[in-house]
Amino acid sequence: MSSQTTTLPVNNTIMHPQMFYISGLHDIPFANYFYVFLFIVLILTVFSNVFLLVLICFGPSLHNPKYIAVSHLALVDLCTSLSVTPKVIEMFLFKTSFITYEACLADMFFVHFFNSMQSLSLVILAYDRFLAICLPLRYHSINTNGRMIIIILSVWMFSAVTFSIMVLLITRLNFCGSTVINSFFCDHGPVFRLACNDSSPNTIMAFTTIILFLFVPLAFILFTYLAIGLALLKIATAEGRQKALKTCTSHIILVALFYTPLVVTYLAAYAVGFHPNARILNNSLSTTIPPLLNPIIYTLKTEELYYKKRHSKLDTDLEK
Repeated sequence: MSSQTTTLPVNNTIMHPQMFYISGLHDIPFANYFYVFLFIVLILTVFSNVFLLVLICFGPSLHNPKYIAVSHLALVDLCTSLSVTPKVIEMFLFKTSFITYEACLADMFFVHFFNSMQSLSLVILAYDRFLAICLPLRYHSINTNGRMIIIILSVWMFSAVTFSIMVLLITRLNFCGSTVINSFFCDHGPVFRLACNDSSPNTIMAFTTIILFLFVPLAFILFTYLAIGLALLKIATAEGRQKALKTCTSHIILVALFYTPLVVTYLAAYAVGFHPNARILNNSLSTTIPPLLNPIIYTLKTEELYYKKRHSKLDTDLEK
């Protein structure tokens, strides 16, 4: 008695949709007002970040590792806002919510890439503060302008490679059902969950990027501030401790503004679930508000240095 195996033909053709539809906020009466608000935030963000970049560029006393990192954050904030807000306004205010497959992948890459760079920019600033307070005597020998630029270029390359892999994994997916993305841009999670075939590599990649660009940077920043706190306890005078801590206040505010809504969103999404509108509102605000506030906070600090330099120069001129 012989057995016979029949092999059925398998269709391995990958189906990519021509267009996706980005849902955005739905069934909310004030949605249009929210998009107008985002437009106003965009204008203020561009102005404030360009102002900070110009201020640092034309301030010779600010050409140091700390303000190279600050200017890098301003550049990333500018790119983040320009990669998200104009497209959101165009789609939802002018009712053009359809986006081509290729444009969706590009949108996914740039939005996630610049969001990750915001996180890594805060890590770089935490590294700078750690060296300045914990290793003050070696700060200038360790943290040179050249090394700061190398660190910045390295994180750009690392992030670009990671998110290129993430987007390439999307191209292996079949989309044979709904093409409605429940987000305000081509968000990675809502897109790969629309696929008909196995999306487990995409799920793994999603968890990997969240860990690499959210929780690992946050853990590193918390570690640096634990070390900074221990270093402050060794300073003999209260005035010295206050002076050292004051150099970190701007960064602490930025860290809280950036990470708190993101951590709450991800933890709540996996613990109890989020209504799509609530997630979209939270994610859009956490993407657009920090880039607006970051340069404002750091400009106040920069102006203090500028005035200090100006007064110092006036004193020198008077002595002459």
